[in-house]
Amino acid sequence: MIEDDRTFEKAIRELENIVTSLENGDVALDQAIALFERGMELSRYCSQKLDEAEGKITMLMKEQNAFKEVPFN
Repeated sequence: MIEDDRTFEKAIRELENIVTSLENGDVALDQAIALFERGMELSRYCSQKLDEAEGKITMLMKEQNAFKEVPFN
């Protein structure tokens, strides 16, 4: 479970550490599975945060365009 005080940046750093650990191959199978599960959870969290940010940016851009001056012909 992702903690409420988790930030996108912290989640990315943790995910990077997990990837490094798994790539090194220094972990036992059970630990590798647990790390993989945690990595998937963090990946979903980060993807959700990116989707939220994209939605907010899209909304802000639409608001900006609504107030944009249109040349009068």
